Amino acid sequence: MISRSAIGCVGYDSYFNGDEAENRPPMKLLYLNPIGALGGAERSLLDAMTALRDAQPQWRLQLIAGTDGDLLAGARDIGVEARVLSLPEAVTRAGDSGASNLISSAAVAARVAASGPRLIGYLKRLRRATLASQADIIISNGFKTHILAAWAAPLRIPIVWHVRDYVRARPLMSRLMKARARRCSVAITNSQSTAEDLAQACNGRLKIRTVYNAIDLERFNACGAMLDLDALAGAQHRDEAAIRVGLLGTTARWKGHEIFMRALAMLRDDRIRGYIIGGPIYDTRGSQFTMAELQATARKLGLDGRVRFTGYVNDPAAAIRALDVVVHASTQPEPFGRIVAEAMACGKPVVTANLGGVAEVISEGENALTYPGRDPGALAERIVRLADDPDLRRRLGANGRRRAEDRFGRARLARELIAIYESVIASR
Repeated sequence: MISRSAIGCVGYDSYFNGDEAENRPPMKLLYLNPIGALGGAERSLLDAMTALRDAQPQWRLQLIAGTDGDLLAGARDIGVEARVLSLPEAVTRAGDSGASNLISSAAVAARVAASGPRLIGYLKRLRRATLASQADIIISNGFKTHILAAWAAPLRIPIVWHVRDYVRARPLMSRLMKARARRCSVAITNSQSTAEDLAQACNGRLKIRTVYNAIDLERFNACGAMLDLDALAGAQHRDEAAIRVGLLGTTARWKGHEIFMRALAMLRDDRIRGYIIGGPIYDTRGSQFTMAELQATARKLGLDGRVRFTGYVNDPAAAIRALDVVVHASTQPEPFGRIVAEAMACGKPVVTANLGGVAEVISEGENALTYPGRDPGALAERIVRLADDPDLRRRLGANGRRRAEDRFGRARLARELIAIYESVIASR
């Protein structure tokens, strides 16, 4: 067990002295993100930038992403200066999340090394961009930019890593982050579970603080528009009496799509219809299912017509409101479980594997139902239980909304981040 002296948990009871901050010049922050598409980590970054923009409107926030996409448009909408500094394709597509040993991670490293001249050119451009930003702090939001910033950024500018995923499951990245940990002033994790993993990966070389994600509680609520999931999936008709059960998110292989479909295949209840909402958004080779692969699995399980695929949606709140039950079926411990928090905020009952960071934000039987991960039979039982009990659905949903209001507000996130950023500047 990791000592809490090694890992700091800012939690929900931190404070920030606003009078002291007023006597300091406005801070300049430069955020780095590997991609411009909107995955969970990118939506969490947008929430953080929005919270800071609301709390400290005089601060200058800048963003550099490795590819173009909705993240940059969303950042510009809140007044963040956002631009693309294109990563070499070999770096964008490289990833060792599925590398189970040093041989496979070495293959990833070899592909990146083969792009040596382009990578060196990128590092030079990144260094010039960080100097031009006049940033007080560089804040990285992804494993690749953690390392790239540590290599390229001028030593006089402190670096903060936002770590939103487990690193020990990535052999190559784990070694790189351990080697460059001294360059990072502080790492901010999205759960205590992620913090413990990072502390072990970096062997105590890294100062770590935990700050739980926030979500937009005005956008994610029980009232508002609902997507027509059947129309998005190309269905010819809509059954108003159906109990709609959905899994949302990217099609990363560990998100549990096959477990979800196997659970649906066990049900003999015509009322229950499943929805897979989302699609592949990352370029990393082998880390995601294609839609064709998921649809082939559905056919193999005999789920034609009983599970529908909407593809990517840009309004997850409207998708969640269209469901009766939200399933979170990750087969690996979840660093935080953003979809769980968003579903709770929308007042929807959640069934989730009680693993990793999710265990820190839900309470079994109070605001969610849990099941043993990788167990489609247990998941099917929980789905049927909720389908049969509308009062239970309402109670879990109402309690989930209260938990979201208590723990996932942006004002809380701003206070905690400001306190950390100010401490980085003070220690410098």
